[in-house]
Amino acid sequence: MIFLAVLVVVLAFVGYSVFTDLKAAGEHGLAVSAFALLALALITALGFEFVNGFHDTANAVATVIYTNSLPPLVAVVWSGMWNLLGVLVSSGAVAYSVITLLPVELILQTGSGAGHAMIFALLIAAILWNLATWAIGIPNSSSHALVGSIMGVGVANQLMAPAGVPTYGVDWSQVGKVFSSLLFSPICGFVLSMSLFWTFRILIRNRALFEAPEGKTPPPLWIRSLLIGTCTGVSYFHGGNDGQKGMGLIMLILIGAAPTAYALNRAMPEAAMPAFVQSANEATSIFHTHALGTDTVDAATARTIVMNGLHEKALADRQVYGALAVLSRDITGAVEGYKSLNAIPAAQVPNVRTDMYLVSDAIRTLNQSPAFGGAEAQHLKQFMGQLDAGTRFIPTWVKIAVAVALGMGTMVGWKRIVVTVGEKIGKTHLNYAQGASAEIVAMGTIGLAEGFGMPVSTTHILSSGVAGTMAAAGSGLQWRTLRTMAMAWVVTLPAAMLMSGVLFCILRYVF
Repeated sequence: MIFLAVLVVVLAFVGYSVFTDLKAAGEHGLAVSAFALLALALITALGFEFVNGFHDTANAVATVIYTNSLPPLVAVVWSGMWNLLGVLVSSGAVAYSVITLLPVELILQTGSGAGHAMIFALLIAAILWNLATWAIGIPNSSSHALVGSIMGVGVANQLMAPAGVPTYGVDWSQVGKVFSSLLFSPICGFVLSMSLFWTFRILIRNRALFEAPEGKTPPPLWIRSLLIGTCTGVSYFHGGNDGQKGMGLIMLILIGAAPTAYALNRAMPEAAMPAFVQSANEATSIFHTHALGTDTVDAATARTIVMNGLHEKALADRQVYGALAVLSRDITGAVEGYKSLNAIPAAQVPNVRTDMYLVSDAIRTLNQSPAFGGAEAQHLKQFMGQLDAGTRFIPTWVKIAVAVALGMGTMVGWKRIVVTVGEKIGKTHLNYAQGASAEIVAMGTIGLAEGFGMPVSTTHILSSGVAGTMAAAGSGLQWRTLRTMAMAWVVTLPAAMLMSGVLFCILRYVF
């Protein structure tokens, strides 16, 4: 009853927050159909985080439950609370690193039929795959499933494009960066956990740390404190990393349904605008210098030129520089004319957001090339940061809603994954040193990944960490379980791609 009460309160809080934001933005209400679609999309996104909670966070509590450090109910509630806190204080960097995998045209047109199809296809595909792997007790990564779903949408979007129309598919360079972090995580977990376990054996002479628990007896206080501390850290950093993926998708939903309220960061203070305008003017001047007189096109043409340049990965061109100068000048005019992002009229908001998003994305790509150097690169980087602050933001209520969904999900459905991690990876019972080694490595790796804005898999790191400690102890591995986990790791990407691609094609016609 408490669980259901919290669920009702959170959904009411989400509805109230949306109404408040719409009213503050001067939005005179949405059509019933549009509001129903928004509500369904938000519930689906929060459902993804809920499933993520009981699927992924079970890894964080496996060691404290199997070492009798905490009773199962206490462990999952404790982990849920720290997941919630991790989401609340997260930066949002991971949220938008995941979004950059999506086709740019769909990001900029989330309110269109294609945008709605994109959101529902990738969320439903990721949820279905998570539920399927959970049902048979296989530790699998929600991040991996989400990346696969995004790739499926990108491929389907490209295949459905009319002949001769330039269309965005998958940004393979971004996929490579994200996928490398997902590939690195199980290797990192295995090797570092093995090394840490060996270090414990060399440095710590108290043999109690290397013994398996007897019956239901809890471990000595110092060991128990260590394991609870590592469980807390993994839960906190898992919330900060995995919770952000849902935030980014919720922002796309909100921008598509109510651009007036959510397309631009209305909370940016008016006092920050003079510095913003100055940076925009400097960027315009830099682009103008490199354009060599080609910055005379209109804004609509400039947007097309920059989008094509991003699509073709060919931005180092004076025509593109000219288009970027035009868009930077338009941004300057909008901000300078209305003194704040909050005051920009609703009719102009979509174009201003598009200009800001395109210029930021272009600068991010150009900074990786030698086209600009020294002071110019520094000025453009500063301008990009200000553009991102205006378009890549997470309202506090979104963080709260995702935090509660992830935390509540942690408190149910955990047992299947916990049994696999605790009993089916090694041939012997998990001992205290093994649990601590795997969780310390998971905690550190996830924390560093969030600092760099990279999505990683808690599941892959922790389950491979347990395998590493079992190998280090010489206790043997259950290769059948490991083969199943490896097969799930390999199959997740194509399976999620296929499901989301098919759903996207179907939903394009529905919407």
